[in-house]
Amino acid sequence: MLRKRRSIRLKDYDYSKQGAYYVTICVNDRKCVFGDVHDGKMILNDAGKMVQQVWDEMPMYYHDMGIDYFQIMPNHVHGIIMLVGAGPCACPDNTKSDHNNNRLHDYRKGQRYDHCTGHPQGGAPTGMSLSEIIHRFKTMTTKQYCDGVKYNNWSSFNIRFWQRNFYEHVIRDESDLARIREYIINNSVNWEKDEYYS
Repeated sequence: MLRKRRSIRLKDYDYSKQGAYYVTICVNDRKCVFGDVHDGKMILNDAGKMVQQVWDEMPMYYHDMGIDYFQIMPNHVHGIIMLVGAGPCACPDNTKSDHNNNRLHDYRKGQRYDHCTGHPQGGAPTGMSLSEIIHRFKTMTTKQYCDGVKYNNWSSFNIRFWQRNFYEHVIRDESDLARIREYIINNSVNWEKDEYYS
């Protein structure tokens, strides 16, 4: 029997607004296809490297978004997406060292943020909503994964590659951001305790 998913979307919240969002996207049937965890470290296979590349390149094509910490696990991914213009409550402190060079960038200017303006849940809507960004990420990775199945003998999948929906959390302030970043960093270390472990 399938468990009913609990939506964590905020009622009447506009997910095209400027702000920071923590997302989790799962492979359909939680099938492990992106590599393996060894000694607390995620070792990506070719499919995992493909997903990493798509994530890294998305802001070059979708200028209303920025990316922050990201972790690929064997059957899901965790990441922080910024809709450009996020306020100081959702922006990292640029004086601190970043993790894997993943501090926010202003891709419209091709440089790192040196300030943030506005409120993370306010301001004018950006060009794309969070759902649209995730849809495009899923579409691009699914297409490339299908090519891998066809030409490189990657493991096939049933009906769809990703689960239909995704999980998201609106990042409300610096402490929320720090907590989520720590969780993402430590996800591979805690893999055997993860709810998606299989």
